Amino acid sequence: MRTMTDPSLTPLYDRLPPQPAPSGPLAGLRVLDLATLFAGPLAATMLGDFGAEVIKVEHPRRPDPARGHGPAKDGVGLWWKLLGRNKRTMTLDLSTPGGREVLLRLAADADVVIENFRPGTLEKWGLGWPELSAANPRLVLARVTGFGQFGPYARRPGFGTLAEAMSGFAALTGEPDGPPTLAPFGLADSVAALTTSYAVMAALRGRDATGRGQVVDMAIIEPMLTVVGPHPVWYDQLGYVQPRTGNRSTNNAPRNTYRTADGSWVAVSTSAQSIAERVMRLVGRPELIGEPWFATGAGRARHADELDAAVGGWIARRGRDEVLAAFEAAEAAVAPVHDVRDVLADPQYQALESVTEVPDDELGTVRMQNVLFRLSETPGAIRWAGRPHGADTDEVLAGLGMTGAEIAGLRAAGAL
Repeated sequence: MRTMTDPSLTPLYDRLPPQPAPSGPLAGLRVLDLATLFAGPLAATMLGDFGAEVIKVEHPRRPDPARGHGPAKDGVGLWWKLLGRNKRTMTLDLSTPGGREVLLRLAADADVVIENFRPGTLEKWGLGWPELSAANPRLVLARVTGFGQFGPYARRPGFGTLAEAMSGFAALTGEPDGPPTLAPFGLADSVAALTTSYAVMAALRGRDATGRGQVVDMAIIEPMLTVVGPHPVWYDQLGYVQPRTGNRSTNNAPRNTYRTADGSWVAVSTSAQSIAERVMRLVGRPELIGEPWFATGAGRARHADELDAAVGGWIARRGRDEVLAAFEAAEAAVAPVHDVRDVLADPQYQALESVTEVPDDELGTVRMQNVLFRLSETPGAIRWAGRPHGADTDEVLAGLGMTGAEIAGLRAAGAL
């Protein structure tokens, strides 16, 4: 099981600290999360979900801004509960001599460091790759920035929004006569987080072969460039630039969102030829299947107006439940357009336990997305939700062998 719904786990959480011992395929892996906001920290979250021990290092007086993003309850940031799960939190000013020394001591016993400072910042503090790798030659340093560690834009501030713009995603998204459209959530950051977690695992596998750590240079603009698809190949070979098509596809039709008689919306896709044929039979237009242009996705896309009129007209005369049932019976591809209320009530998400309840010492119980995938032998787990700023500082430092007096001295010097 990948969930935290087992009541036997609740007493473990109630005794935090100490926290439940990590389990899962990455148990024994230690990750230092120095990053802020979303791409780097979310990559660390994904590693923690499968057993890595993650220590979140934040500035003593400037916490990760993600703690304040979005709605809060009783002053507690809710996004952080998801982003900070399975992490111990400590404070450390890396720009101070004491903070630098502590970080090097932590790195000496770590497997991975994830950071997203502007290129040159760690070097300015004496914490660049030469110093970190000297402290631990087996360390993997994942550097997540908007534009990468070199090139003309490297030192610019970079966020996921800029990656969505520069990758071609925004130019492709939106209605044909409308402006380029950005995602209303952290799309590029999330894609970069997935990529970073994969890159870290590839680097660790490389370490198994060479015995040496290495640097992961992750530019947020690059994963988005990959996920938008074969556009560079198309342009290189054909000079083709795909226009904005709204919810339609240039590769097949009918493919759109359609409004039902009761004011709901459904999405239809016909990427497979057999599905397209089933949809046309369902909506009472089987004669279109015999048209020469219907035999390919590209041909159907050129007749999207005619196909949308047929499918949209049929759907507009029926309620959502009737439409979904008819499509299911016809083995045609359809889905309701959900908002978060529908997601939480959807029986498929419930069967998969895609959203789970996590006990929390600040909010009682928090519902959030479960770990990202299921493993049959070594599943992941959510051990706790995001912890308060610096809650585990003394515990982490005590684990380095520091005395109470030494910890107090660092705090007095402003390093903690």
